[in-house]
Amino acid sequence: MGSEPGMGWHWITSLAHYCECYVVSEGEFRPQVEQWMTQPANAATAEHMHFYWLPIGGDDAQKCSRIRQMCWNQGDWRFYYYYRKWQKRVADGVREIIDVQNKQGEPIHILHQLNMIGFREPGYLWKVSAETNIPFVWGPIDAKPGFPMAYAESAPIKVKAFLWLKNIITHLQLRYMSRVHKAASQASLLLSATGDSQQSMLRYWNKQSVLLNETGCTVAEAQQDNQIQSGSFAKDSFDILWCGKMDFRKQLDMAIRAVAESQIPNAVLHVVGDGDNAQYKQLAEQLKVQAIWYGRQPHDEVQKIMQNSDVLLFTSVAEGTPHVVMEALANGLPIICHRTCGQGDVVTGDVGIAVPLSTAKQSVTNFAEALTFLWEHTAICNRMRQNCLTRASELSWGNKANQIVRLYRTLV
Repeated sequence: MGSEPGMGWHWITSLAHYCECYVVSEGEFRPQVEQWMTQPANAATAEHMHFYWLPIGGDDAQKCSRIRQMCWNQGDWRFYYYYRKWQKRVADGVREIIDVQNKQGEPIHILHQLNMIGFREPGYLWKVSAETNIPFVWGPIDAKPGFPMAYAESAPIKVKAFLWLKNIITHLQLRYMSRVHKAASQASLLLSATGDSQQSMLRYWNKQSVLLNETGCTVAEAQQDNQIQSGSFAKDSFDILWCGKMDFRKQLDMAIRAVAESQIPNAVLHVVGDGDNAQYKQLAEQLKVQAIWYGRQPHDEVQKIMQNSDVLLFTSVAEGTPHVVMEALANGLPIICHRTCGQGDVVTGDVGIAVPLSTAKQSVTNFAEALTFLWEHTAICNRMRQNCLTRASELSWGNKANQIVRLYRTLV
């Protein structure tokens, strides 16, 4: 899984190779976790993972389901009320774990507030840290200052008003939210999910942090040879993949306009993701862009589409570190994106082209030029495919776990 659940799971399973992990979790994915834990192939890792389940609605299954749905409906602010109450229960549970482990002579050495990555809810482990003197680690944290309003020019007035208001609230929360500042002050180590977040923490909290994107790459060695050999230009079409949820921040219309402006004669735009695509289909037809609409696809199918594509066109302007970009690297797929958020940290000139944030119109032109460049320079594009796998290894979960463990050791 991608998003927060997959991110948290990969961190835990990677750290369990080096640490004894005591994990307090809400429980939505308890059946999948417990099934994984019982599989013989996972036994060596599973023995170092100890789960404590705290359903967010207590024993009321319907309440749990209702609150979880608020979480999945991004932007439902009611969720934070329940999440904050849950975090208080987490802190109490952690106090009990610390007491038990102390009595057993196996003390807890680190308290790590891992996810969710948004800065607005730092939990209460920082309080436990102040009480026990156990070092507190928070992050990776997404603390970007707000949505770039230059990219909201074509948005309906209602969307513009929402983004404008959210930007103001975000600014005020970053600067003045008391519990956030207390957590940051207590932290022995802050981890930034993106370079933008790293700058925000320094600006608003006056705190240095370590840049460590919250998600990593999984590169199966069995797939690497296949990916390296899949030089995709020995075919009639130039296949451009766009992947994501069809909401405004993902800027799918920008991708369609860029493909049209590139005037690559054999370009095919492959669109993967859920949401209302009616307006985007209409735009593609108007601009005579050949597009294939897949809707939401299972994970394995997305990997196959990536392996048959020439480039990932990732047009989003408001992200953490997108999982799809990491998957593209692991599949040897060059990336064109904005130089912002997590993708701006990940995509170097060796594996793709990152264009600066400017205006929506200028980005369309920049993306069109980037697409044309890779279409015309097949040798460079093929070299990028090779480099993607090297970059994926650099950003692998194993490397990230090594880095975290080294940081842990500086605190203990």
